[in-house]
Amino acid sequence: MTDKDATLSDSESNRFSRRIRRYARVGTDVGAIAARIASSHFFGLNLDRDKNAAELARALGGLKGPIMKVAQLLATIPEALPQEYASELATLQSQAPPMGWAFVKRRMAAELGAGWQGKFASFEHTSAASASLGQVHKAVAKDGRELACKLQYPDMQSAVEADLNQLKMVFSIHKRMNPAIETSEMNKEISARLREELDYGLEAAHMALYRLVFENDPLIRVPEVLSELSTRRLLTMTWLSGRPVLDYKESPLEHRNQIARGMFRAWWYPFSHYGVIHGDPHLGNYTVFEDEAGVPAGINLLDYGCMRTFAPRFVQGVIDLYNGLRTNDRALIVHAYETWGFSGLSNDLIDTLNIWADFIYGPMLEDRVRALAEDVNPAEYGRRQAFQVHKQLKEKGPVKVPREFVFMDRAAIGLGGVFLHLNAELNYYRLFNDTIEDFELAEVERRQAEAFATAGVPLPTAGEG
Repeated sequence: MTDKDATLSDSESNRFSRRIRRYARVGTDVGAIAARIASSHFFGLNLDRDKNAAELARALGGLKGPIMKVAQLLATIPEALPQEYASELATLQSQAPPMGWAFVKRRMAAELGAGWQGKFASFEHTSAASASLGQVHKAVAKDGRELACKLQYPDMQSAVEADLNQLKMVFSIHKRMNPAIETSEMNKEISARLREELDYGLEAAHMALYRLVFENDPLIRVPEVLSELSTRRLLTMTWLSGRPVLDYKESPLEHRNQIARGMFRAWWYPFSHYGVIHGDPHLGNYTVFEDEAGVPAGINLLDYGCMRTFAPRFVQGVIDLYNGLRTNDRALIVHAYETWGFSGLSNDLIDTLNIWADFIYGPMLEDRVRALAEDVNPAEYGRRQAFQVHKQLKEKGPVKVPREFVFMDRAAIGLGGVFLHLNAELNYYRLFNDTIEDFELAEVERRQAEAFATAGVPLPTAGEG
């Protein structure tokens, strides 16, 4: 090892030590909150839930990392956390402080070697975007193509594992408060998906899969990965130019509808035909591309870190639930819930789950042009229904939420929020039925096996789909 290598190694070690101390301090703070809740419950004391929720948010807010993404996800799932906690955590930001240029140079050298800058025509020093796991730099390839280089922050594996330990603590807090939902499967699902986000090689495979799926689709554009400039912690792809979705909030209705059509297809078509969803339909993960006349033509799908694959039988269950609700076929509804992974459901619990299902599927059950919801703030989307579900599960539960539900629910809420921002008016019934009209279980199995093998995406394993 050279003196320079030793210096870098010492620097990385010191940074790692600081991170560990920070996580230890946060863990102590969260543990103290958990202990106070446990003792209050044991001794029958009144608990100031608003105060404890605010303290928990402050403790976790110091991390500014992956746990914030998890917290915001949990805030969208009815009864995953007490409402006071969910509301506080939803306000926290997931962005970590960006790496400076000196640090970026070291990280890029670690991924592509000492002469990494010679592999690009140019590489911008300042990041174009940052998120919970890494930041994006704009660059230009030797052949002139504009590129996006997604570089992972250092020590993120240890950060994620530490965050998952905090998540376990948050769930343990909830468990002490007589929850209506048993969260063990949710914990497994969130942990598995968050660990996957660290693997940029897997994200590259998901991107390749979506390029196959939307190869000839005029509504959807997917970046191309440059494998020779990518590693497990660096993902280099073609840059897709476009404008933020919210730039079109005041555009003519047909322009907003065109964007919403693209969003609908980008989510439902891969699921119904290949058993895969984009699990984080956040506004920052999409931009809009325009035609030569400056009119919105479709959407760019930019981020493939949070994906969820399903066995085709689960896709069948989602469609069965839709058809059961549409025709009021209770036997089919029950069969669908069992396919999803719910078990031991009483009639009362089925009725309670139907409140949420009617909310998610509602716009697709009416054969008419309509807004997704009227007079609803996007940030409040689903809150009223979640309150109803919360109240009834308290009386009729508990219920164990299957793993598959977590990101299906998160994605549906996120997608609905985008439609509300756009104030789109579409016939969601026709859009959905056009998407699933050629659904055949055997065909999805064949299509999934072929496309996943071509793209290098692992097939869903038993217990995960």
